[in-house]
Amino acid sequence: MLKTFSRENTFAIGIAVAAALVAAAVGAALGFTGLLLTVIMLTGLTAALWALTDMEIGLWAVVAVITLLPFGAVPVKILVTPTFLDLAMGAVLLVYVMQWMSGRRWRLTLTPAHAPIAAFVLMALFAFVAGLNNGPLTANLARHFAEFILSILFSFVVVDFVNSRDRLSRLVGVILLCGAGAALLGIALYAIPETLAERLLSALRVVGYPSGGVLQYIESNPDLGQRAIGTSVNPNAFGGLLAIVGALAAPQLLARRPVFGARRLWRVVFVVMGVCLILTYSRMAMAGLVVAVLGIAALRYRKLLPAIVIAAVIVIVLPFTQAYVLRFVQGAQGADLATQMRFGEYKDALTLLSRYPLIGVGFSGAPDIDIYLGVSNAYLSIAQQMGVAGLSILLLALAVVFGWAFDHRKLAYADPVLEPLYLGTHAANVASQEVGIGDHSF
Repeated sequence: MLKTFSRENTFAIGIAVAAALVAAAVGAALGFTGLLLTVIMLTGLTAALWALTDMEIGLWAVVAVITLLPFGAVPVKILVTPTFLDLAMGAVLLVYVMQWMSGRRWRLTLTPAHAPIAAFVLMALFAFVAGLNNGPLTANLARHFAEFILSILFSFVVVDFVNSRDRLSRLVGVILLCGAGAALLGIALYAIPETLAERLLSALRVVGYPSGGVLQYIESNPDLGQRAIGTSVNPNAFGGLLAIVGALAAPQLLARRPVFGARRLWRVVFVVMGVCLILTYSRMAMAGLVVAVLGIAALRYRKLLPAIVIAAVIVIVLPFTQAYVLRFVQGAQGADLATQMRFGEYKDALTLLSRYPLIGVGFSGAPDIDIYLGVSNAYLSIAQQMGVAGLSILLLALAVVFGWAFDHRKLAYADPVLEPLYLGTHAANVASQEVGIGDHSF
């Protein structure tokens, strides 16, 4: 009895001490950082611990961070300031490695795309090292390059883990729900008074977001109208996110077996994302979504074509969308300032590429004073950094992905669960590539 009492007493004392330590830590956090930061830290810690118990939960956490708080960072600097995305992806990678070490995972899923993607990573590493003479190796540069490589390699982990229809279906559902949440948040911040929106977004400065002057306007001119940004800081990046998630959602509108069996929900989600995408005034993002949906309609769901035509007519006819239509026309004509600036960037990027065509100039800077790194085009950006060699490997990887998908289309079409997932994921990829033509975020 004494032994039992001793064990129970020790356990109770341990619980009490742990509770006291947690209470003290929370109290200290409230005193030093305030309520908002404390809530964010506790939520993040809880999510991280939960993610460490289940790799699937960890993937969902990665999706949530990408869509809802993509630029959030830990408010404590440890050599560098890790972002929430760094921590979420790191937690997933830790669980993945532990599964291999414990013997729970013993087989690696490979696809034809793995080889060119691995070659692309090696080319990036070579270009990074070769270009270090062009600029200083700063902690910020090293971190961003490491994140670039980590993001690419993370695709291997996703492919290896998401190896069943059920996992893929759940992951797509989480992406759609988080994307819908981001769109609703973007619409809400756009609709409320600008002073309130500015105050709310500036409150995120405690987790690394900019403060003051965070709202974005057409051509940076408040007289031309506000652009929806959600929590993505940049309206074009936000628009690209919405285009990708919208393309992923499009097949669910007519699927025989939609995710979670919630066709009506996905129809509402698609409309919400479409409305928010219009409010971003991101023309390349809208073009990406339209191209992706047209591809879905051409390949499988012909019923989407009338819906596309009706939506286009509504946007063209409605009085309050005329400014949006005008922006498209100006962009097509190259008449607005933003398009003209892009043309200038393209010209400068081609000048750099003509001087350093094979492997580019790396990631640290340009070697000549009259050229620079940075262009609103993902492909030219890769060519600047990794040359024609890197761009060719990237295009090869994309060709392999789409070619392999085309070869397996009949298998996907025969499965009512897999069909909308197959179409949606590849449509999302098409949307991201289209967005990359006019922006470097993707």
